[in-house]
Amino acid sequence: MALLCRNLGPKRVPEVTPCRRPAVTRLSHKGLRVGAIGANTLRKAYQNHFVFVVLAAAVLASSCTSGKSRQEGEGPKDTAQTRQSSTLTIKGSDTMVILAQNWAQAFMKANPGKVIQVSGGGSGTGMAALINGTADLANASRPIKDKERKQLAKRRDAEVEEFRVALDALAVYVPASNKIASLTIPQLKGIFRGQTTNWKDVGGEDKRIVLYSRENSSGTYAYFKEHVLEGEDFAATAQTLPGTAAVINAVSKDAGGIGYGGIAYAEGVRTVKVAPADGAPVEPTMENATSGKYPLSRFLNIYSAGKASGIAREYLDFVLSDDGQNIVEGVGYYPLPKEATPAAE
Repeated sequence: MALLCRNLGPKRVPEVTPCRRPAVTRLSHKGLRVGAIGANTLRKAYQNHFVFVVLAAAVLASSCTSGKSRQEGEGPKDTAQTRQSSTLTIKGSDTMVILAQNWAQAFMKANPGKVIQVSGGGSGTGMAALINGTADLANASRPIKDKERKQLAKRRDAEVEEFRVALDALAVYVPASNKIASLTIPQLKGIFRGQTTNWKDVGGEDKRIVLYSRENSSGTYAYFKEHVLEGEDFAATAQTLPGTAAVINAVSKDAGGIGYGGIAYAEGVRTVKVAPADGAPVEPTMENATSGKYPLSRFLNIYSAGKASGIAREYLDFVLSDDGQNIVEGVGYYPLPKEATPAAE
């Protein structure tokens, strides 16, 4: 609706001309807030004898809307609840981001008009977004923590719902030139704790070991720290990188490098067999991950605040369908058979 002003200057035919609209900073159920009009604008209006006629329809409509909302007893809702029902926001695991993007594209293709927004940042970032209501679903490459579960119950007044959506073998990567065949969990702990610093100490060449790790917001970082380092800290010399793809890229270019990440990213590097403290080395294959023989196999998860419904439920049904699980395998992870029993269980 235009804002009009009438020029009442003498010796001129009155005319109606458009006038600059005041800056509207926010329109909400609490009313219309108008930004300040610059002094120059007011001075010019005074000099030209402008009489401003402000059409108050917008303010009236806002007041009516506010009154109606109060009459119906509607209060403010959190971000996730008020988001359009045709849009789904998913945040979390960098390990899962490519998989989730593929799921989202396939779902949107089959459901025109519905929008899936996917972003990474790490499992911890996804759980924080779910807790504060800026995400509808959270991707996580590790189980939810008790602290996060309690925070979600307090903040969102809801119990978390967990969906296991794929299986991953967390792989240990070395450059193709490194001929080391296998490493035990204790050897990996010594390496990433900084206690073992040369490849010759674990059967390799006389070369300094260079560590590449993930950021501490990563579920992959948390899983490796728990299951390999037994909760102890990484060596101060470990270089932290923002995603598994970055770790792989760094390891592939460093003759002394070693890193870890999801099995789907194994390109340009070589995976090393991993052995438990008292067992034989095991390759990170689908069969070994599914059976639980591979010691670093894990579930990939999606979490919702309360019982998933609407587009979130439709998306999860798709993810767990045959079509969704085919995408898992196509990306390079392992589909979720009923008999899956990861070593992390």
